[in-house]
Amino acid sequence: MKVFLSTDMEGTAGVVDWSQCRPPGPDYEYCRGLLQAEVNAAIDGAIEAGAREFLVNDSHSDMQNLRPDQLHGGAGYLSGRHKPLYMMQGLDASFDAVFFISYHGSMSSSVSVLSHTYNPKAIADVRLNDVVAGESGVNALVAQAYGVPVVLITGDRTTAQEAAPFFPTIETAVVKESVTRFAATALHPERARALIREGARRAIARLPTFSPPAITLPATLSVRFHNGDLADLATWLRGVERIDEKTVMMTDDDPLRLFRTFITTILLTRAIAE
Repeated sequence: MKVFLSTDMEGTAGVVDWSQCRPPGPDYEYCRGLLQAEVNAAIDGAIEAGAREFLVNDSHSDMQNLRPDQLHGGAGYLSGRHKPLYMMQGLDASFDAVFFISYHGSMSSSVSVLSHTYNPKAIADVRLNDVVAGESGVNALVAQAYGVPVVLITGDRTTAQEAAPFFPTIETAVVKESVTRFAATALHPERARALIREGARRAIARLPTFSPPAITLPATLSVRFHNGDLADLATWLRGVERIDEKTVMMTDDDPLRLFRTFITTILLTRAIAE
């Protein structure tokens, strides 16, 4: 049994500030260790339920946050920034399950620590078929394209709630309760890891009950930017249509192609957002 793990960092128990998840500095070094332990807890739980092969796609910031020699289960490690499928790079139809580890809420969420959707400097809101989509919802397009179920997500409660429309039976490990965008009450790291380990074990144990995402096709992604300049730049891409001053939309009957268009939009607008 083969499991793909897409790992972010903002959803880690104890992380509440950008300084904790951006190098360099002692806070980052400490919190990358917390993330590593949560990733390993998910792998350990999956092993208990029979999984034997793992690929971890480091999907946070510069995407080189984990220590490959410390990954459990002999996991493969995919790192580095320039990935055509970004947070989902490495996934294909050979995998049996997908885990989203240390994910966070969308930019438009009411309360979620360090919430954003791919680029907080550019994007104000993303909707997939008119449903608010955080990174988990957008990434569901790739899982659907390859026919692989997403079975576990970890992070705060908002993250779990935003995943529900796209993965109604997903296992969740809520390791912190957000108070504001920069404050949260977190479980003790040991308790958080135990919760993740058990969630991963349950997810793999009941894998036959899961199905791949079933987003209605053709699907439409609408993206609202922080300003009109960003929206204007996005329309330079074929298939991206402006619908108001700050919002564009893209529609496709191929979920993988739609995801690629979205990612290209993100990378293009990043040039002037930053």
